Amino acid sequence: MDIHEYQAKEILAEYGIKLAEGGLAHTVEEAVQRSREIDGNVWVVKAQIHSGARGKAGGVKVCRTHEEIEVAAESLLGKKLVTHQTGPAGKLCSRLYIEAGTEIAREVYLAFMIDRSHERIVMVGSAQGGMDIETLAATNPGAIKKIHIEPAVGLQDFQARTMAFALGLEDALLNHAVKTIRGCYRAMRDLDANILEINPLVVTRNNELIALDAKMSFDENALFRRHRISELRDNTQIDPREIAAAEAGLSYVGLEGDIGCMINGAGLAMATMDMIKLAGGEPANFLDVGGGASAERTEKAFRLVLADNNVKAMLVNIFAGINRCDWIAEGVVQAVRNIGMTVPLVVRLSGTNVEEGRRIIADSGLPIITAETLADAAEKVVHARNQAAAV
Repeated sequence: MDIHEYQAKEILAEYGIKLAEGGLAHTVEEAVQRSREIDGNVWVVKAQIHSGARGKAGGVKVCRTHEEIEVAAESLLGKKLVTHQTGPAGKLCSRLYIEAGTEIAREVYLAFMIDRSHERIVMVGSAQGGMDIETLAATNPGAIKKIHIEPAVGLQDFQARTMAFALGLEDALLNHAVKTIRGCYRAMRDLDANILEINPLVVTRNNELIALDAKMSFDENALFRRHRISELRDNTQIDPREIAAAEAGLSYVGLEGDIGCMINGAGLAMATMDMIKLAGGEPANFLDVGGGASAERTEKAFRLVLADNNVKAMLVNIFAGINRCDWIAEGVVQAVRNIGMTVPLVVRLSGTNVEEGRRIIADSGLPIITAETLADAAEKVVHARNQAAAV
């Protein structure tokens, strides 16, 4: 689960990380008022969306008068910002963060994230901050310092000092840097975060170390014990299909294709999407209905997939182990009758009671296309999609 920059900064402030003065605004009037409350004569208006590269998309504006803040706020509030992370649909900006301008002497990069291949938290830093870390990794990998942290031991002082030296910070800032690094690690550890990124972490002309931006993402599976973090969720930044899926207890991820998928088991879902692409199609979603796919749950899954107007054909691929194919078949037939399918449907069943499941579908009298194998199902659904598009 992602949160906004201002929310991440509120968390970091509790762990001793120094920030520039700032305030939240939901309206143009609030934005101007926040600037009047903040000392100085330069302010930065930042769009609050769940995406990086906001500056490149025009979502970060430097203002020197209250009139400029008013114009900037009007240009951002209620608008969709499109970045390379949001995709072409963009994300709606419904709030702004007004921050005091900072006189920057230099910028560095600091992040903590889960390295699953090493089963460690990895601390990543670079003396070259303020730019995409992916670009830096591709063009100058030697500029990035990585330090793995043993979870059972935690971050050690010598590791924090090693990173501070790698960031090229002066001796006078060493203690402050160690405090900042340790505070970031504690925030990540205490709150079950997956990612904590500060880009840039800046040295000001007054020789202070300030987190000028902040990004945090949290483990969805740990939110049951992090109620405060769970309350920070902003549903306006989330695909509405994924919100509906969560409410229905389904695992769903919206994609950009036009072939809807309903599958049981995450591994089978990934394999099915690969086969659809191999057959020349593009999946519209990842949807795992899980092991308890009752008729009601199956119908909810159907409605969720078909709520996407991009879907031109649908594939149901079930391997029944915990489930039974006859139960799934009954659910599919009920869903098709209740919903009134307007797109081609391909169903492939395998596993427990498969023959009975196939009989139920065959006897239903519905225009359901059946398939024996995964490859056959992928080819048939792509063919059905192409025929529907040609009509």
